Amino acid sequence: MKTIKYPKREDWEALTRRPQMDSNDLSRIVNGVLDDVRTNGDEAVCRYEEKFDHVRLDTLRVSEAEIREAEQLVDEELKAALRLAYENIYRFHQAQIFEGTQIETRKGVCCWQKSVAIERVGLYIPGGTAPLFSTVLMLATPAKIAGCKEIILCTPPNREGKINPAILMAARIAGVDKIFKIGGVQAIGAMAYGTETVPRVYKIFGPGNQFVTAAKQQVSLHDVAIDMPAGPSEVCVVADDSSNIEFVAADLLSQAEHGTDSHCVLITSSEKLFSQIPEVIERQLAQLPRKAIAEQSLANSVLFLVNDNDEAMALSNVYAPEHLIICTGDYMTLSEKVVNAGSVFLGNYACESAGDYASGTNHTLPTHGYALAYNGVNLDSYCRKITFQHLTEDGIRSIGHAVEVMAENEQLHAHKNAMTVRIDYLDKNGRK
Repeated sequence: MKTIKYPKREDWEALTRRPQMDSNDLSRIVNGVLDDVRTNGDEAVCRYEEKFDHVRLDTLRVSEAEIREAEQLVDEELKAALRLAYENIYRFHQAQIFEGTQIETRKGVCCWQKSVAIERVGLYIPGGTAPLFSTVLMLATPAKIAGCKEIILCTPPNREGKINPAILMAARIAGVDKIFKIGGVQAIGAMAYGTETVPRVYKIFGPGNQFVTAAKQQVSLHDVAIDMPAGPSEVCVVADDSSNIEFVAADLLSQAEHGTDSHCVLITSSEKLFSQIPEVIERQLAQLPRKAIAEQSLANSVLFLVNDNDEAMALSNVYAPEHLIICTGDYMTLSEKVVNAGSVFLGNYACESAGDYASGTNHTLPTHGYALAYNGVNLDSYCRKITFQHLTEDGIRSIGHAVEVMAENEQLHAHKNAMTVRIDYLDKNGRK
């Protein structure tokens, strides 16, 4: 990891910049795959599955028999863990159900909102080096609570054409309707455009690598909504002398092992922790099965030494992390200073892993600085708020003249007339 002592504020943005792939190469590859899938449907999808996932598929959809087989392959301990996590995720998101209120803005003018679920949603679940069955629970559970009529899931198969059994088990628990053996850009294209086998969805959810993120952004321009630009995982840890250095190292490594493009940042006001943490990280790293992946991620990660905890929070807000762990002695005070973050973990015991799996909060979060403007997935992500309004005769009298004046001054005379004919009608008919 790079170590930087007392960085100047004017350098913060540059110093916290994430590594990026050449955008020209990225766009060329992604657009080529998307165009092919749009034009050639299942045939293109199968071709890219053979090219990228190294498997020749006879059918894209996971069968009921495969799901039943997966249920037998998942051990009881993991099933229990999945159900516990599901229950907590369900409780947290059920508490977000929208209760609309009718408001009389003026006499005779009543306005309200109704929350309506998106009818068909698509979930992308990364496979690759780590099959993220936890993401199935995070995405499908709120979709079911919201009332989405059809939940489609795409995830890459292994070289035998099989889906990780835990992914299928989680999908069963959370209520996914259709599952397809498709990964990467081709999965995003299949859900965005529809194929002979895969239904076209109205909104796509789920994290992925830079290719998947770029594909989601591309299809969102014209074809389908997306949850957010969710790319490689990242964490920022704010620590001081009261922090447990073993915990801090473990939290950094928990993100580093996600993938070679993951990003980790430590911001500390403790010179002691700053000087000792590299050795602790190396010691823990040596024990990890995914050491090679974590090492590459750590090469792009940064340790900052700052003057105090207030400066640490200011630097964190510039970075705008996906995950923010505040494990200082005054973590509750510092939590009030959080402006830009996807999800926040407070105290020495709130490891980011808790949120990734079983605390109940959603782990599908904005990365790459998008926490400056986006929030993570929640129940509202699966709904649309439709507004309603009702005007009585009193309502026309309350706001009618104001509407006429505003429409006339915008030179939209048909707008004015739509109100004027109603005012005139009431005047002629002597309504009061």
